[in-house]
Amino acid sequence: MPVPLDRPDSPIGHRRSLDRGTAPASLPTRTDVAVIGGGLIGLAIAWRLARAGRAVTVLERDTIGAGASLAATGMLAPAAEHEPGSDPLLPLALDSLRRWPEFRDALEAESGRAIDYRADGTLVLALGRDEVERLRFRYDLQRRSGLDAAWLPGGEVRRLEPGLRPSVTAGIHCPLDHQVDPRLVMDALAEACRRAGVVLAERTPVTALDWSGGRVTGVRAGDRGIAAETVILASGAWSGEDGLLPEALALPVRPLKGQALALRTTARTGGLARMVWTEQVHMAPKSDGQLIVGATVEDCGFRPGVTAGGLYALLEGARRVLPGIEEMEVEAVWSGYRPTSDDDAPILDTLAPGLVAATGHHRNGYLLAPVTADAIADLVTGGALPEVARPFTRARFDRPEPRRASA
Repeated sequence: MPVPLDRPDSPIGHRRSLDRGTAPASLPTRTDVAVIGGGLIGLAIAWRLARAGRAVTVLERDTIGAGASLAATGMLAPAAEHEPGSDPLLPLALDSLRRWPEFRDALEAESGRAIDYRADGTLVLALGRDEVERLRFRYDLQRRSGLDAAWLPGGEVRRLEPGLRPSVTAGIHCPLDHQVDPRLVMDALAEACRRAGVVLAERTPVTALDWSGGRVTGVRAGDRGIAAETVILASGAWSGEDGLLPEALALPVRPLKGQALALRTTARTGGLARMVWTEQVHMAPKSDGQLIVGATVEDCGFRPGVTAGGLYALLEGARRVLPGIEEMEVEAVWSGYRPTSDDDAPILDTLAPGLVAATGHHRNGYLLAPVTADAIADLVTGGALPEVARPFTRARFDRPEPRRASA
């Protein structure tokens, strides 16, 4: 008989969540700030504003972290992520990485929960001549951009990671790339928000914005209305799809699906000491003994589920460099939707009086969470974005009017 994929012991469709229940929230009729979206970005902003003395309500259409946040790997990797065309994003990424230790310390202290922050660096690998040439191009780009990166021959790579195949030819070591465990970060953020007085309302989709005199004055959640001085749209991949915004304010954000899986490492299978990237996959070891392998890139809209092709690509990409995965147990397999803007960079902006956007973080949500939370808090409390965030307003997507030919 076929095995049902939704049985409790099946790994298919499961994420690395802590399965902690959230008590139903009693919605207020009025709040200082209403945050639409209970993912990483929404909770980070809510926590930051609550610490600044604002009354904050978070409204999540599903459950906390159900979009991209609990599907992510948790990479804080501006060097490994750097690629042609991403120079404009690099100052924001590096600024946010510098903020992460303080963000971590405050989050762990105020939530009472550790987030498995690891500063082990990243190895980016190449197998064979063609991949080495492409890796050398990436390395030259990193060095021109002032990033800390070191070129390693294959033997040195395998000294750092003895479980890799002998066919690994070369690598780049990015020592300042860090990582966190997304499930622990989300658990800590939810708890820190609760302790700071934030109202977390799950399974509460926002169906409309309330407008008055050209200003957003609150939100509608079904038949319930919540008045708010500021509404923050942080609904990730749904920011361009939820129908809340008038056409003139529409955001160029779409879902980019990714599939990933978690493997269980043991003393017999071996594992990795740090994040490892190849041209096909990235692998991130976590302190609980799991190895996360991700992630496919599928521009297919909100198509749910995991596929045989996606899982094959992940497993074969990992096996190509790490033979020990053949003996590792599969503990979880899932998919999620990256919130991707037209230029793969976030949108941080006031869209209209009383309405702020914080979305479009693509695959850099965890890296950019601290700087995003601080920037949006500055915008809400002080009326302006900090200088490092100013290049990332919606205005960069406005096309200039075509010039008319002279008569």
